[in-house]
Amino acid sequence: MADAIIPKTVRKPASYFRMRRRVVRSLQILALLLVLFYTLFPYYWAFVSSTKQGSALYQSALMPAFDFTYYRQLIDNPVFMGSLLNSAYVAVSTTFLSLVIGLSAAYALGRIDFPQRRTILMIVLMISIFPQVVVLSGMFELINWMGLFNRPSALVLTYLLSTVPFTTWILTTFIREFPRELEEAAIIDGCSHFRILTKILLPLMGPSLASTGILAFILAWNEFLFALTFTLTDENRTVPVAIGLIAGNTRYEYPFGQIMAASVTVTLPLIIIVLIFQRRIVAGLTAGAIKG
Repeated sequence: MADAIIPKTVRKPASYFRMRRRVVRSLQILALLLVLFYTLFPYYWAFVSSTKQGSALYQSALMPAFDFTYYRQLIDNPVFMGSLLNSAYVAVSTTFLSLVIGLSAAYALGRIDFPQRRTILMIVLMISIFPQVVVLSGMFELINWMGLFNRPSALVLTYLLSTVPFTTWILTTFIREFPRELEEAAIIDGCSHFRILTKILLPLMGPSLASTGILAFILAWNEFLFALTFTLTDENRTVPVAIGLIAGNTRYEYPFGQIMAASVTVTLPLIIIVLIFQRRIVAGLTAGAIKG
């Protein structure tokens, strides 16, 4: 009687689960394709537009015309090529100094116990979220007082205000994930904190340094407001400012094609760097996801 009341479990056929897996995988592939289209199509459209001239720029054809006149003009333009070199110098210098300063601060905040550690971490986080406009006037006075106005080194100094808090906060999270047994064994052997950082932790932080360094490099490479404020002449400007001023250097026609060619040229180094270090970037971004 009791067996008649309790319903029996209906076992679904294996074909149902196979069909379900196919539907889920199809939806995942569709979502991936939509994300790729959303992220890559603007860059592809910029390339297509950079290979067209005249009225062809305003046509909706999806295939490029493969006319590289604008790219040849950029290569022959000493101002634009000089701005590329300035951006490379500023971005590389900013990334290197940010990693050195941020790594030292992250080790102190992540491994050394002192009463003000949490307060300093909160101050670092607050500084990293300050809008650039808030500190623009103060940084202008400081740069002018130091005699760095209209020099690329002024941009390196101002970019550290954004990149050092960012790298410090991220690297502190990574350092906290390492087991303390490594340091305890090194301290027993007589190692100093500097030796522990450079000889033990630093070789293990390759992925985290790569991911953090790439993000700092991109931030310094794309920055516009400080570069526009603290540089005055074409010889010292960076690429974002040079692209922004292309429209002001023409008198009759809006240089849409030139701007698209310059944008593609500027974005290409970032794509190459990300492709070279993609494995380290992914490993660094996921290093703190699973603690084991």
